[in-house]
Amino acid sequence: MANKNEHVNVSSTKDRELSITRLLNAPRNLVWEVFTNPEHIKLWWGPHGFTNTIHTMEVKANGKWSFIMHGPDGTDYKNENIFAEVIQPEKIVFDHVSAPKHRTTIVFEEQGNKTLLHFTMVFATVEIKEQTVKTFKADIGLNQNIDKLETYLKRETTNKATPFIIERVYNAPIEKVWSAITDNDEMKKWYFDITEFKAEPGFEFTFNGGSKDMTYVHLCKVKEVIPGKKLSYSWKYKDYQGDSLVTFELFAEGDKTKLVLTHEGLETFPQNNPDFAKASFEKGWTYITGTSLKNYVEAV
Repeated sequence: MANKNEHVNVSSTKDRELSITRLLNAPRNLVWEVFTNPEHIKLWWGPHGFTNTIHTMEVKANGKWSFIMHGPDGTDYKNENIFAEVIQPEKIVFDHVSAPKHRTTIVFEEQGNKTLLHFTMVFATVEIKEQTVKTFKADIGLNQNIDKLETYLKRETTNKATPFIIERVYNAPIEKVWSAITDNDEMKKWYFDITEFKAEPGFEFTFNGGSKDMTYVHLCKVKEVIPGKKLSYSWKYKDYQGDSLVTFELFAEGDKTKLVLTHEGLETFPQNNPDFAKASFEKGWTYITGTSLKNYVEAV
């Protein structure tokens, strides 16, 4: 970890700055996610032609971000950063403690479904800034970096219209899995506490669920039932816009069962709420299908 004395002096910084402001056509929570998730940032960070290997990324005060940028000519550039301030999803400040030393401040300003990004690099001295621009073309690189971010966000925004799909294979026969996903008494043991459920088209049901900080009333209606094979129902939230569809499909694989769960329409939910982000559904369904349902149907 860097010594406090190594942190960049940020007073009177105009002559030591490189900065860019750009309006991004993506909600702030998504922009924050692609900046703070190493699986995202490794795919777009840096100027054109550069790729990244992330070793450590602890997005918290005093957390370390260590990575290597691989240049198009094969040159590797080691980068060591220490996060000085993290305010989700508003602001990130980190010190680049390997040469050339500088402090980067990134502010995420919400503007409806878009994000105004303020990205500022402050170098320790004017000479270091000028040398970095001359040697590494840092001013051009910064613009290219944000260009790559825009391209990546466009792809991610488009992908939000793609259904979330997860597959799991259980060491249990179809009859047992079908009963688990359609019998209300069994559903209470691994799914949600649903007051009443019937696997009949048109049947409406509700239940409560959500994050540790917020509980949401789920409003659902059974759409399609093919006994032993397929169950689908609508999924929306009381007092929130959006409507989606959850489908369970079962396939026999010998004496085992393959489940394919599809959740489509996630992009219709409010994108400024992290509980409705695609990553949140991915986390929830991964646990439900991979742990909760699996443990229930495979229990002796």
